[in-house]
Amino acid sequence: MSGESFLDSNIFIYSVDTREPVKKSIANELIRSLVIEGDAVISYQVIQEFFHWALIKGPTKMLHNDAQAYLIATFRPLQIVPPSTALVSDAIRIQERYRLSWYDSLIVSAAQQAGCHTLYSEDLQHGQQFGAVTVQDPFR
Repeated sequence: MSGESFLDSNIFIYSVDTREPVKKSIANELIRSLVIEGDAVISYQVIQEFFHWALIKGPTKMLHNDAQAYLIATFRPLQIVPPSTALVSDAIRIQERYRLSWYDSLIVSAAQQAGCHTLYSEDLQHGQQFGAVTVQDPFR
């Protein structure tokens, strides 16, 4: 995989969350710029977490037609790390070493497997390093 930047699900959630207009603007600009550069990587977990929030948990449920349109327009152009036993095995080691939540461990594992240098996330500590991957909170 040739992407340098991994995007966590919270970036996509903010891209549609009207309650946080500043974060929405930052998230949309980040997604747009990384897609243009061909630099954005996600995992299937990111897609699942986004749609769980957008269709079920969010304050305003996304309409199914809008969900399909978002899937095609936003997620389709991105590089996607496929699920694998190797990804899970690495996540187990990451969770043990760094004491992260299980889902954060899977995100870090996917970013590492994709060869990313930057992991954009609000959920992890800004500047924290996991091997060659450095966390950057774009909302700081």
